[in-house]
Amino acid sequence: MRCLLSFLFFATLFSCAPEKIDADLLIKNGTIYTVNTAFDMADAVVVKDGKILEIGRKPELELKYSFTEVYDAKGQTVLPGLIDAHAHLFNLGVTMQQVDLSGTVSFEEVIERVVAFQKEKKVSYLRGRGWDQNDWEVQEFPDNKILDSLFPNTPVALTRVDGHAMVANSKALELAGITASTKVPGGLVVLEEVPTNKPKLTGLLIDSPMELVFNTYPKESDAYIRRVLKDAEAKCLSLGLTTLNDAGLDKNVIEVIDQMQQDDSLKMRVYAMVSNTPENLDHFLNKGIIKTDRLHVRSVKVYADGALGSRGATMKKSYSDQHNHFGAMITPQNELKAVAHRIAAAGYQMNTHAIGDSANVAVIRAYTEAIDNSKDMRWKIEHAQVVDLQDFDAFSKNIIPSIQPTHATSDMYWAEDRVGSERIKGAYAYKTLLAKAGMIVLGTDFPVEKVNPMHTFYAAVARKDLKNYPDGGYRMEEALSREETLKGMTIWAAYSNFEENEKGSIEAGKFADFTILDRDIMKVAADSIPVAKVMATYINGEKVYSRN
Repeated sequence: MRCLLSFLFFATLFSCAPEKIDADLLIKNGTIYTVNTAFDMADAVVVKDGKILEIGRKPELELKYSFTEVYDAKGQTVLPGLIDAHAHLFNLGVTMQQVDLSGTVSFEEVIERVVAFQKEKKVSYLRGRGWDQNDWEVQEFPDNKILDSLFPNTPVALTRVDGHAMVANSKALELAGITASTKVPGGLVVLEEVPTNKPKLTGLLIDSPMELVFNTYPKESDAYIRRVLKDAEAKCLSLGLTTLNDAGLDKNVIEVIDQMQQDDSLKMRVYAMVSNTPENLDHFLNKGIIKTDRLHVRSVKVYADGALGSRGATMKKSYSDQHNHFGAMITPQNELKAVAHRIAAAGYQMNTHAIGDSANVAVIRAYTEAIDNSKDMRWKIEHAQVVDLQDFDAFSKNIIPSIQPTHATSDMYWAEDRVGSERIKGAYAYKTLLAKAGMIVLGTDFPVEKVNPMHTFYAAVARKDLKNYPDGGYRMEEALSREETLKGMTIWAAYSNFEENEKGSIEAGKFADFTILDRDIMKVAADSIPVAKVMATYINGEKVYSRN
């Protein structure tokens, strides 16, 4: 009789239990940083139809829902899907098809890699990227004499790591129509220093003249564009990135990205900055904002100046290590103002590359004239690398600093030589920029730097290179806290893209984008951060990468 009563009791209990709600995914047993307003923690999250349904504790959620898939995080750290706020997805894929010159310690090693690549690939146009003369024992720009002797009939163009300088052989210069008399505003065709009656090309090009060489590259087919995007995406997903701000794309590439996302062959979300060309502006500014779940086109990428490493950044006073040299504006002040007004009238966002203090103030002036501060504009200064101390007050939620922490730890060995002990106080000043703007957004600028967002996180909080140099960190007064850094890679980056209501935090109704790490980067020793491993990456609740 007692057994019968027990049976009836449990039968009644389960018959009264509410029916479970169907859901697609449960991530459980995680250390979940929601990055919501309160920076709440959780240990489980429920996903349905690509969106976050509920966040909370595993026992309650398991009782409430029935799941198609379960991911047991086993204590791993779950973050909102990481956003790289300034990168070059397409260019990364392109460089993966070329000679990799990163990490070379001499121009001789550059040549060795080019020769080995051509021996294997036998391409009709040799291209490479990644050299940095600042890493060489002899820190001087190369010329093209050896390239001419080895490749007299094959065009060769080797781009510096920052994309703002190039050494090209004579065949490539000939195809581009570049001679000793060629002059292009916003850059320099470098000639031999020894004065003669007949000046000679060195093959070195700084900034704008490089475009003449780019225009001679073999035409990119849609199939080629698809291949390079897939190669780049695979790398990014393996490192936990779910949204990429591609800082400068042409119409044809954006259209292929859209096609691939629509046919589900490209999972990555892309915030596309349109390259500032007449053709691109005529098309997109007239067309208006384009927004899908994976593609967002509403901004224009403009170049104010070049890079500090190649002395193309525009400075108010001459370079400390090159007398009477000030760099060069790629887009002069009057053109910056004109394009700013045009972009504002179209309702687009303007995102401008500015490295030197003169370029930064030129951009600030153009923005200040064009921005209606009664409106939510969210224009960005990309890099904001060297800023005059008197110009910091201009930053706000309508002039947002978009910075790349690994630039500080890549440049710290020689940056003060370029700008001197006073100007360096306004360089790589991330904490100051955050205090003035109220937010700061973080990226890598890959392939200029490595893709890994853990390097970004480490450089922001520790201000050291991957060899733990220098002791105590580089100018630690400008370091960010871990919470500020995570926000800069998630919710603040989403805000700068007008996407804070759909991504950037783990909250109900937002996209189910997650980055799952093998360690808690918010608590581990700082030197453990750069070796953190991505265990899984989710976009729309779909596992798009798994280490297992």
